[in-house]
Amino acid sequence: MSKAVKQLLMRDYSSRIAGASEEWPDAMLISIRGLKAVDTTKFRGTLAKKNIRVTVIRNSLARKAFEGTRLAALGELLTGASAIAYGGNSVVEVAREIMALAGGMPALELKGAVLDGTLFRGKEGVDELSKFPTREEAIGRIVTLIVSPARNVMGQVKGPGAKVAGIIKAVEEKLEKGETIAKV
Repeated sequence: MSKAVKQLLMRDYSSRIAGASEEWPDAMLISIRGLKAVDTTKFRGTLAKKNIRVTVIRNSLARKAFEGTRLAALGELLTGASAIAYGGNSVVEVAREIMALAGGMPALELKGAVLDGTLFRGKEGVDELSKFPTREEAIGRIVTLIVSPARNVMGQVKGPGAKVAGIIKAVEEKLEKGETIAKV
């Protein structure tokens, strides 16, 4: 392969994967070498529906292209046949989808993933990563934690207030009917 072609590939990796750090700052490294063509097509098609892309990469060129980016940690896992999966809402979603598909495809090798510069190695690391909350789930949990105390306070204020309002309404109804109210 000529030097010009190698530079073209590195530029492509940088712009498509590593350079898209705002859109896809993290990625997952897999090997799809052992998959049959039909399985590969199903695998890629299922991921494409979730806006997850899979790109087969050349290890040495990818290592150079990822230098200085958040994906640099993947460099030590770049051995053998490698493909990088990226996209979706986050690498956690990518890990969840690929873990779900990996059950039916034993030839699929999970090499690792990077989340915020942290390297998750092998299948165990990817499994651990897939259990993390996505950004949206984490925001939802935080909002719930922030709102819960206020909801509890409102419940405490509303409870006795509702009882007092009920007593006043009962007294009002008795007075409208002309009944006398007994002193307590």
